[in-house]
Amino acid sequence: MNEDNDEKRSATSQKQMTTISQHSFGFSEPGQTNEEAFSISILENIEEEYGMFVWPCSIVLAEYIWQQRSFVTGKSVLELGAGTSLPGLVAANVGSDVTLTDDSTRPEVLGNMRRVCHLNKLNCKIMGITWGEWDLPIFNLQPSIILGADVLYDSKDFDNLFTTVTFLLQNTPGSVFITSYHNRSGHHLIEYLMVKWSLKCTKLLDAFSFMPSCKSSSLTGNILLVEITLDGITSSAEAFAIQKAVKWALKLQLRESKLQSNIAKVWFSF
Repeated sequence: MNEDNDEKRSATSQKQMTTISQHSFGFSEPGQTNEEAFSISILENIEEEYGMFVWPCSIVLAEYIWQQRSFVTGKSVLELGAGTSLPGLVAANVGSDVTLTDDSTRPEVLGNMRRVCHLNKLNCKIMGITWGEWDLPIFNLQPSIILGADVLYDSKDFDNLFTTVTFLLQNTPGSVFITSYHNRSGHHLIEYLMVKWSLKCTKLLDAFSFMPSCKSSSLTGNILLVEITLDGITSSAEAFAIQKAVKWALKLQLRESKLQSNIAKVWFSF
């Protein structure tokens, strides 16, 4: 009986910690009509890990997507480490073909992403992607725009993140990675990894330079927004080395999972 009561109290507490936050775009801008403005509802749980909470970097990236909607509309957009998925949902609302992804080992976050899409009546694809791992579905992704809000958080994940980003950029020529992040002590490591993976920064903005005052007043810290692309001077040898490393990783996974050999032939034949 006591165990049953404990479970009920735990379920009630969990339910009480779940909130719905509203995020508006366009309503406060001069010259905007009600037809152009919209709101996104986000399910948050303050007792869960960081993937179930809307962080400031997510608000910044979502606002940037809204302001750059003419560039985003009609494009294939993929959000890495989406969590509550605010930037990706804004992209979907302005007419992008959106795939939301988070760590494949976090089913509770992926489930919340599905619920948020349903809540906002938006049709987004949901995928589990673990950075630095090469499951077959990732090879079919060809996003024109890759989003990442506060994915540059834990320095131990940086190399795996940039490995995945580099592959996706190579998989779609002309694509761009747009990320917002707190300028922490790991900034020099980020610069090093960009050089390592032959990437370049094409735009660097302070979040406060484009955020409307009604939103920037609640932001804290030094938040930057960066657009990253493949470095145009990447040599063919460097590109081949990256492709070879990715293919070798996939070959090992195919061997471990004992997939049929003809699946591997499709990828390794070119």
